Amino acid sequence: MGSINPQSGTQLGAGIVGGGMGEGPGPDVMAAATLDGNKVVSSDGEHVGKISDIMLDVRNGRIAYAVLSEGGFLGMGSNLHAIPWSALTLDTDEKCFVVDIAAQRLKDDPGFDKDHWPTMADAKWGESTYSYYNRQPYWLATHEVVENDPAVRLEALDSDPVVRPREH
Repeated sequence: MGSINPQSGTQLGAGIVGGGMGEGPGPDVMAAATLDGNKVVSSDGEHVGKISDIMLDVRNGRIAYAVLSEGGFLGMGSNLHAIPWSALTLDTDEKCFVVDIAAQRLKDDPGFDKDHWPTMADAKWGESTYSYYNRQPYWLATHEVVENDPAVRLEALDSDPVVRPREH
């Protein structure tokens, strides 16, 4: 399952459910390309689309969003939605993702089209998107983990040569 900050209950990654380990590296570590085209089901069981892209926050080394393609035919006329990674659960038994939102609420999200992508690095847009899916933005959750978890803070201090105590 995704990492959870025990103090806040914030899930930092996608959850994983199902029968466990398969052959190869999955399901805990996978190539992003293997997820393209995976079916996505809403929390109320309706097929709502497929994963078309995995968007990376390159500077922070995190998955920012999964892009869901809804409707259309062969990519034409489809509506796209940026789904917070933490709003998804990979179901290895059913070989699909489950998004933690009702189908109608997803359909009510205007999304975007392939020729008019939002500025995904814009914090206001990101906060609005994460809020729509009732999730805390990953960049805030990551910061909170470091601030609220003494073990993480100490580990960060020990690995930072600027603040590491001198050995005598």
